[in-house]
Amino acid sequence: MKNKILKISVLVIMIIVSVFALTGCTGGQTTDTRKDVEATLNIGDKLTSNQPTPKDIDYSLERYNLIRRAYWVNGQREKANTLVCEIEKPLGYIALFLDNGACAGKFIVDGKVTSLNSFLTPDSEYYSLEYGGTYTKENKWMPDVDGSYGENDNGIFFFTTDGKYVEWTGTYLYSDIPFEIQNPVVTYKEGR
Repeated sequence: MKNKILKISVLVIMIIVSVFALTGCTGGQTTDTRKDVEATLNIGDKLTSNQPTPKDIDYSLERYNLIRRAYWVNGQREKANTLVCEIEKPLGYIALFLDNGACAGKFIVDGKVTSLNSFLTPDSEYYSLEYGGTYTKENKWMPDVDGSYGENDNGIFFFTTDGKYVEWTGTYLYSDIPFEIQNPVVTYKEGR
């Protein structure tokens, strides 16, 4: 009976020592990982301090495009076309490509190209939720300016110099330098 108790005691001690040993190994990795994260954050802080975000941008072409698009896609094209831009818009040149590499079209861009996933307002009240303690916060999803919820396609949109709206969800080449693409395979005809 004493041998049995001794064997069980030794087994329990071995299990406890194993748990501590394994926990100690994991703790070292967690500590090293934590140190790497802290070092990366410190580097980011240093670079941000040395190269701060510009605070003298007075007008956003991105927001201008988003406001213009909000009017356009909600049937208020007159407002979209008469929206005043407070700065001189640059011209850009874009070629849209199909999956097979053929050019679907090319355009002169009035202003800039904007992501379909850029928004004027946040999509939720909180970007991180706090749980635990004595309270929790529930994330409140917010509608877009047109009252809708959800996501847009991954893609871009832009306006042409003659006031047309174009969305594209494929590959594209954009530059502020005019360029030539030979033989587009897809043509379109403007209908009214």
